[in-house]
Amino acid sequence: MPVHLSYKTPTRLLTPASGFLTGYSHTLNPYTGCAFACTYCYVREMPVAKFRGEPWGTWVDVKEQAAELLAKELRRERRKGPVSIFMSSATDPYQPIEYRLQLTRSLLAVMAGDDAWLPEGAMDIRPEFLLVQTRSPLVLRDIDWLQRIGSRVRVSVTLETDLEAVRRTFTPAAPPVHARLRVLRTLAEAGLDVQAAVSPVLPSSERFAETLAATGIRRVVVDDYIMGDGSRGRRSARLGLQPLYARLGCEEWYDPRAYRRVLDSLRRYFPEEGLFVSQAGFLP
Repeated sequence: MPVHLSYKTPTRLLTPASGFLTGYSHTLNPYTGCAFACTYCYVREMPVAKFRGEPWGTWVDVKEQAAELLAKELRRERRKGPVSIFMSSATDPYQPIEYRLQLTRSLLAVMAGDDAWLPEGAMDIRPEFLLVQTRSPLVLRDIDWLQRIGSRVRVSVTLETDLEAVRRTFTPAAPPVHARLRVLRTLAEAGLDVQAAVSPVLPSSERFAETLAATGIRRVVVDDYIMGDGSRGRRSARLGLQPLYARLGCEEWYDPRAYRRVLDSLRRYFPEEGLFVSQAGFLP
């Protein structure tokens, strides 16, 4: 499906965090809209998408001059106090257009303190903490900047299932399972703080927990529609997802208790201090 691109110059990039992300000072979305078009995405039910007049996944707004604006905003916000950033809350910072535009990469350079943005003697504008939330293998392109940010960054990689048939049903435009497992493994080998976000929990096999453990990661967060959509499940309920479960013959997974099934399996391979449920796993 072709994606319509619009180029806009925003007045701000950093948005004060609230609700589910209250533990952060700001959220940062390099793009508006997301070409991955996941069926369960709660943003579908938010005003930015609901009143757009175009189907979710068919449009993306590109925020121009983003690096310059972020540097300016960080200087201002750092004077007020510590800055912690969730990137991104309403888009994927590594969706396909990022291959060409490298917008997210430019923002990482700012937050890493590249000489262009943090010359000698200048005020330190780097955030105290950055969480990068993505499902895309493209994040591996930016390992250099992520390593430079070092202990102040965590990369959270969405992997809702280990079954390709399930992935294709719920997120047909998103990267395949094997590619995301490679991302987890490569980031862990690079010494970065990385977690798997089983968010939302989708039908999976009995081997899922073992497969995640084999990547070498030490941290997993499990979430579902009810805990994680920012409205106690009301947004997600309006998306009409139950027929997708019926198509797969997995109706028992469309249940608020389904996440416990995955969590119990993970406990056989991960220590309790490396397992998190919903909000706790996404906070700094």
